[in-house]
Amino acid sequence: MAYYAKPLERLIEELSRLPGIGPKTAQRLAFYILKMPEERVSSLAEAILQAKESITYCSICGNLTDVDPCSICEAPYRDKNVIMVVEDPKDVVAIEKTRDYKGLYHVLHGAISPLEGIGPDDIKIKELLARITPEVKEIILATNPNVEGEATAMYLAKLLKPLGVKVTRIAHGIPMGGDLEYADEVTLTKALEGRREI
Repeated sequence: MAYYAKPLERLIEELSRLPGIGPKTAQRLAFYILKMPEERVSSLAEAILQAKESITYCSICGNLTDVDPCSICEAPYRDKNVIMVVEDPKDVVAIEKTRDYKGLYHVLHGAISPLEGIGPDDIKIKELLARITPEVKEIILATNPNVEGEATAMYLAKLLKPLGVKVTRIAHGIPMGGDLEYADEVTLTKALEGRREI
């Protein structure tokens, strides 16, 4: 027995395929969309289609962009001597929000994960190696602080160090506002390893 009209059922089904959207949230969103004025629904559908059609990957860094090369790679004020390596375009946004980093980026589009069948050839490592010129003085490895991110950072460090470029890793440890009593042993160990003089 069908609970919804077929078009509504399809909308709920499509929404539930989005990450983090379960059946209940998909249902709630579908009903909300049906209540929206038609011009807002058209605007939403148009925005989705336009983003899908016009967003591509930068041919230099691999970040999401609507122009190639992207605005970060083309910015004259960026420090061309430093490249920060991240796993995902969302990581670029997170770093840019700090307004502290002024170098370039390289997006790997994943991390090495043998359990998921993702090896070094499945992410953008060759493209990173091709960007190492005498102009590049430092590579900052900013992969996630999990097993896959650490494995990827170690792999990259072994590849990059023989090329004569300085390889650094972002610090890990206790978050601002965090309590020591709630931190796990690995986080505390990383915080101790990354300590610095003040």
